[in-house]
Amino acid sequence: MVKIDEFVVERWMDHHENDVKHNIAETCCASISLNDLLSFSDKQEDILDYTHKQGYGAIRGSVTLRTNIAKLYGTETAQPVSADRVLVTNGAIQANFLALYTNIGPGDHAICHYPTYQQLYSIPESLGAEVSLWKAEEKNSWEVNLDDLRSMIKANTKLIIINNPQNPTGAVLQRGTLQEIVNIARENDIIIHSDEVYRPLFHSVYPDNQGHPPSILSFGYEKSIATGSMSKAYSLAGIRLGWIASNSSQIIEASASTRDYTVISVSQIDDSVASFALSSPVVDRLLQRNLSLAKQNLAAMEAFIKEFEWAVKWVPPQAGTTAFVKFTDRHGRPVDDVAFCEQLQEKTGVLMVPGSRCFGGGVDFKGFVRIGYVPENEVLVNGLRALREFMHDGYEQVPVAAK
Repeated sequence: MVKIDEFVVERWMDHHENDVKHNIAETCCASISLNDLLSFSDKQEDILDYTHKQGYGAIRGSVTLRTNIAKLYGTETAQPVSADRVLVTNGAIQANFLALYTNIGPGDHAICHYPTYQQLYSIPESLGAEVSLWKAEEKNSWEVNLDDLRSMIKANTKLIIINNPQNPTGAVLQRGTLQEIVNIARENDIIIHSDEVYRPLFHSVYPDNQGHPPSILSFGYEKSIATGSMSKAYSLAGIRLGWIASNSSQIIEASASTRDYTVISVSQIDDSVASFALSSPVVDRLLQRNLSLAKQNLAAMEAFIKEFEWAVKWVPPQAGTTAFVKFTDRHGRPVDDVAFCEQLQEKTGVLMVPGSRCFGGGVDFKGFVRIGYVPENEVLVNGLRALREFMHDGYEQVPVAAK
C-alpha cells in the first residue's frame, strides 16, 4: 500500500468550513455565477450550446479551450505556447498530481519551494522520492536564496518545484530569480515544475520595464512545466478545470498517457464555461474585477494589522489571494496558532487556517495563520470585525506556542 501523509490543510478546511459564519480561509477570488460571467461579454450569447450532445468530449480538452489557455502565455514567451502543448485536467490539483506522478519516482530527488501547498512535496514523497525543502524565510520577505538551491542539487535531482505566486505567503519569484532557477536547471538537466495557479493576480507587484514576473514557460527552457486553474484568479472553482502547459511535447504526451488512468475527459460543460471565461474581452474584464477586489480588500487587511500591530505582523502579499500573518503575545512570543484558530471559530464563527499545522508539519511557522483575503468585500469586512472583537475580548487568553 502506498503511504501518503494526511493532506492537512484540506482536512482542516473539510472539517471546519461548512459550519462557519465568516470564512476568511478560502483561497479563491470571490466566486461568480454564469450570469456574472455573461456580463463581462459585449455579445448577447449563451455560454452553453443546449443542443450539443453530452458525450465524453475532447479527451485533452477542446481546441478552443486549449487555444485560449495557450494565449495566457502568448504575450510573454519567446516562442508562443501552442494548443498542443496544453493538457486540460480536473483542476490544478489533478494537473500537479499528473505532472508529479509522471516525472518522479523511487530513487529520484526533488527540491521544493517552501512553505507551499502540501501536495507539491507530499506527492513526490509518496512516490518514493527524496524531497529537500528549499525554505524561504519571513525575515527575508519570503525571498529564496539561490545559493541554497545550488547546494541542494544532487546527481539524482529530477525536479525543482516552485509555487509562483506562493501559497500561503503571497510572495513572488521575480524575473531575475526565475532566470537563475532556469540556468541552474538547464546546467543540471532538471525539470522545473511551476505551480502558477495564482497567476496572473499581481495586485501589489509594480512591473519593471519588462512587465510583471513571467511564467516559467517564458524562458524557453524545454524541461519546464506550468500548472494553472480556473479556480483562483478566475473565480470559477466550481467548474473544476485546470491544465498542464509545457514547452516539451514529450512531457505533455507522457502526462496525457498518465491521465488516461485517472479521468477520460473533463466535463464538456466545464470546458465550455472555461472557454468562454478565457475568451476576449471576458478574461480581461474578469481579471480586472478580481484585481480591484484584491486591492480593496488588502486595504482592509492593512488597517486591521496596523490597529493591532502589537500582536500582528506580516509581509504584505504581492500577488494571489492568501496572506501569511503572524500573531504574537505582548512579549513577541508566537501564539499557539491551532488553539487560536479553534477558539476564534468557536467564539466568533471566523475561519482561518493555522500555519504550523497546515504548512509547517507542526514544527515550522508557529503563530502563523493563513487568511484568504479576496472573498466578497463584505465577507472580509465582517470577518475582520468579528476578529477585532476577539482581539479585544479573548485573544490574550490564547496560549503561546510550545517551544
